[in-house]
Amino acid sequence: MKFIHLTDPHIVARPQKIFDLDVHARLEAAIASINANFADAELCMVTGDISHWGEPDSYGEFVEILNGLTIPWHPLIGNHDARATMRAALPDAPWTDEGFLQYALETSAGEFLVLDTLDDGRNTGYLCEKRLRWLRERLLETQDQGRDVFLFMHHPPFDSGIHAMDMIGMRNKPDLAAVVQGFAHIRHLFFGHLHRTCHGSWNGLPFSTVKATSHQVATVLGDASPLVCSTENPAYAVALIDRDTVVIHDHSYMEEDTAFVYDRGVPKGQDAPPEHQKSWS
Repeated sequence: MKFIHLTDPHIVARPQKIFDLDVHARLEAAIASINANFADAELCMVTGDISHWGEPDSYGEFVEILNGLTIPWHPLIGNHDARATMRAALPDAPWTDEGFLQYALETSAGEFLVLDTLDDGRNTGYLCEKRLRWLRERLLETQDQGRDVFLFMHHPPFDSGIHAMDMIGMRNKPDLAAVVQGFAHIRHLFFGHLHRTCHGSWNGLPFSTVKATSHQVATVLGDASPLVCSTENPAYAVALIDRDTVVIHDHSYMEEDTAFVYDRGVPKGQDAPPEHQKSWS
């Protein structure tokens, strides 16, 4: 299976920009790149912070841009999103009766379990008892069925080492850790929020995130500095999943014109490669 992980578009109502960045153009460029290069992907997951301010127009503009994708797309909710406004703008999304954007998505690789970590009125993330109970029930059911599971959420359930982001991480990390403990069929955790490429493992569970399509967060580690952002190029991730592996490629889609065909050449002043490289294909 191939799918696209895109995150944190932070759309604002036109003609606004964020930090002098045209977030609409950045998202539109991502959509054009996906259509041109990865139209064979099964779907696209957008891991939250759809809007920057939560204005109704920003959600409408996001939907208009995402509907340009030639593959299906599925949204998550993030701390910048306004729950009621987002629900009104995306009424066909799988909202629960309680108003959570939390759902199970059937895919050819297994079940994608999408969590709603919005802690209404705060920047932090939170999973209440109802949301955690739903997750445990889905994990038990898929375990009994022998099906693989992949988790999706906005906030990471651990500290990243970037102090300013860790201050607005999940408030109840241990609660989620307790729910997922012992479920060996959870193969990967995908999240957003960090605006930074980050890969690793949490309690033995592999995780990854990718740069935002909007602004990025600078890699300022290990101190109590304020949040430092950057205007470096955005990216989206291309995930390849089979029975034994999960491979993730971060694609810097605004640098595609820098690609070139590799030609090893020879050292200056010589007509052949070095002796130790002559047998390379």
